[in-house]
Amino acid sequence: MGRGKDLKSTCSSETTADVIDRTHRSVCSELGSKNHISSKASLWSGFFSSNFSIFDHHKDSSVSEKKVFHSRHNVWATVRKVMTSGSMRRIQERILGSRRSGVYTSGGDIWLLGVCHKISQDHLPDDAASSTGVAGFEQDFSSRILMTYRKGFNVIQDSKYTSDVNWGCMLRSSQMLVSQALLFHRLGRSWRKPSQKPFDKEYVEILHLFGDSDTSAFSIHNLLQAGRAYDLAAGSWVGPYAMCRSWETLVRSKRETPILQDQQLPMAIYIVSGDEDGERGGAPVLYIDDASRHCFEFSKGQHDWSPILLLVPLVLGLEKINPRYIPSLRTTFTFPQSLGILGGKPGASTYIVGVQDENAFYLDPHEVQQVVNIDKDDLEADTSSYHCNVIRHIPLESIDPSLAIGFYCRDKDDFDNFCYRASKLAEESDGAPLFTVAETHSTNSGRQSSALNDHSRLVEDDADGAVHMPNEEEAHEDDWQFL
Repeated sequence: MGRGKDLKSTCSSETTADVIDRTHRSVCSELGSKNHISSKASLWSGFFSSNFSIFDHHKDSSVSEKKVFHSRHNVWATVRKVMTSGSMRRIQERILGSRRSGVYTSGGDIWLLGVCHKISQDHLPDDAASSTGVAGFEQDFSSRILMTYRKGFNVIQDSKYTSDVNWGCMLRSSQMLVSQALLFHRLGRSWRKPSQKPFDKEYVEILHLFGDSDTSAFSIHNLLQAGRAYDLAAGSWVGPYAMCRSWETLVRSKRETPILQDQQLPMAIYIVSGDEDGERGGAPVLYIDDASRHCFEFSKGQHDWSPILLLVPLVLGLEKINPRYIPSLRTTFTFPQSLGILGGKPGASTYIVGVQDENAFYLDPHEVQQVVNIDKDDLEADTSSYHCNVIRHIPLESIDPSLAIGFYCRDKDDFDNFCYRASKLAEESDGAPLFTVAETHSTNSGRQSSALNDHSRLVEDDADGAVHMPNEEEAHEDDWQFL
């Protein structure tokens, strides 16, 4: 795998007015507007959005208070509907930058979670282009599970929050990544959302796990409870490292049955972090013996290996990402094990699922939707609010340097293949590896593993049959500079 090409390309995009589909038959609205918004309007938009959209709480009111409330409600009812959608989206637009629909039909190939979609570079008619790579990419993209802000769910623990608007984007982004791991595990990477009902039972069961209530295993209610040790709290923003550790805690707490295939997350989970706080130090090291131990513990000693979810929280710069890491980040999407990236811009997390040239495609959790809890046996359920047809992109250089990369390995062979690819990527990183691979803690400085030799058939090896791994000095060249 190469480190990518510097290709210049243009994006043909269309924008429409912000719209919320109250019937939930369409999950996303087009971003942007052809009309310019004055600074005064933006100021009032932000004011009303913050007053109406942050959270709903319960309290007793006097008769006079109720009259005042209803009076204000009558005056601002329409404003509230707009502010919970359009205004907030305009604010997010300013934070995240331009979020256009469409794909680069004149650019390079698109890599979406390990799958390459060939985009024709010939000047073909639109209908010819859409019948090749573009149509396949759009179907693949819209089949990924989307998690967004929700409102109207039960109060979270001892807080007054019945919505995660304006603070839950990192939690929603992480839910998207984990849900993709479950999709890949239970239905395979080639699965696409069917156009006809009834749906696959496995698909509906996955959505049920992410409902917004205490009874859904992977709800934000349970995520917040599991993450208390990492300062997760309703109404507060959280970083990628704390989010990954919270998932580790939650998943382990849900292992109630000894039957592995009946586990709610039927895979081991391994947080690859170079430091206890996940924020400092050199490139983290993935230790193969640690991965093996996690698999053994997950299977309760029944198997030497199991499916495994790898989460790699990273800090790749100070205020902006160090450009030295961008080629490696781009290459991770070519791994068959890719689950994408939890990332975005400061204060606005997204789920990055694909790349094309110097741009990243992502799913945006910043849409406010009414709570939906899907019964696991309802194969006729309306799942439209869990998918999005609007394709948004962001320059890779604009990504927040604090992020987390995810990978799913189905079995030992798949894990060995991943280790080979990751080691080769580190070798080609010019002294700026995202992370490295080692067999055991004692062989860390050697940076060699048997997994590389197991997959020596995939590429040309050195004369001695081993694939070179960077030594300690190379791996820490420039001490992982944050420039």
